[in-house]
Amino acid sequence: MTLPFSTVRDLLRFAVSRFNQAELSFGHGSGNAYDEAAYLVLHTLHLPLDLLEPFLDARLTSAEIDAVLKVIERRAAERVPAAYITQEAWMHGYRFHVDERVIVPRSFIGELLQDGLQPYVEDPEQVGAVLELCTGSGCLAILAAHAFPNADVDAVDLSAPALEVAARNVTDYHLDDRIALFEGDLYAPLAERRYDVILSNPPYVNTASMQTLPAEYKHEPEMALAGGADGMDIVRRIIVGARNWLTEDGVLVVEIGNEREHVDAAFGGLDLVWLSTSAGDDNVFLIQARDLPV
Repeated sequence: MTLPFSTVRDLLRFAVSRFNQAELSFGHGSGNAYDEAAYLVLHTLHLPLDLLEPFLDARLTSAEIDAVLKVIERRAAERVPAAYITQEAWMHGYRFHVDERVIVPRSFIGELLQDGLQPYVEDPEQVGAVLELCTGSGCLAILAAHAFPNADVDAVDLSAPALEVAARNVTDYHLDDRIALFEGDLYAPLAERRYDVILSNPPYVNTASMQTLPAEYKHEPEMALAGGADGMDIVRRIIVGARNWLTEDGVLVVEIGNEREHVDAAFGGLDLVWLSTSAGDDNVFLIQARDLPV
C-alpha cells in the first residue's frame, strides 16, 4: 500500500490545511498555522527547530509519519496548545519546561528585559534585588536573573503546582542560588526587604473576556488568567502594596494584555509610563516607586 504522505513537505502541507480547517487559535508561541505546523513537525521528528529547508524532501518511515499525524490531530481536534504537546516553550532564545500546571509563557516583559529595562533602570549591573509576582513557570524570574546579573530574584506564586514547574526551570538554568521561590498570595510570604525592580504578568482577563476565550486558553489554569470583573483585581493589590517593597528609586512593571481601558479607569490618577513592545504601546506599564500611592 502506498502511504498518502512520504516527506516532511507532505506532512507540513497537511498540518497547515488541517489547522486552518479546524480554525485554530494561535498565540502560545506561534502566530499562524504554518509556523505552528513547522514547529510541531520538526519537534516530533527530533530535528533542529530552526532548520526546516534541508529536511523538506526527506522521506520518512511509517512510524515517523504516524507520530506526526497523531500530534497534528491532537492539536486540531483537542485544541491543546502546542507547548503542552511538546512540554516546552521558547522565549527570546530560552527554553522552558511547561505543562498544564502553568500558562504558556508569552509575556512581553521578556522583550523589555533584554536591555535590562533601560533607561528606567540606569545600570542593570547595579540592581541587587528583583521580585516577580505571579511567576508561573518562572520564565520571567529566569530572564530577570540574566538581565540583572548581580541581583537576587524572589519569585512568588499562589499555586504550588506552578511552583513545581518553576523549580524545574530554575534548576535547569542552574539558578537555584540566585532565585528563591515562594508559595503565597503576592507579598504575603516574603520577608521584609526592598527591591530595585518588581515585575508581574498577573491574571488580568476581565470576566466578559473570560467567557469568550478560544478553546486553547481553556486548557490553561483559570486562576492564572481571570482578573475579576474588570480584570484589575490582582493589579490593584499589586499597586497598593508595591511602595512598601520598592527601594526609593525602584520601579514596578506590570503586563495587562488588552486591558488598557480598564487600567485607565482604575488608575487614571497615577503617573503610568506605557512601554513599547512588539504588541504595541499599551500592554505593559511602568511606574516609579515615588509615584505609587503610600
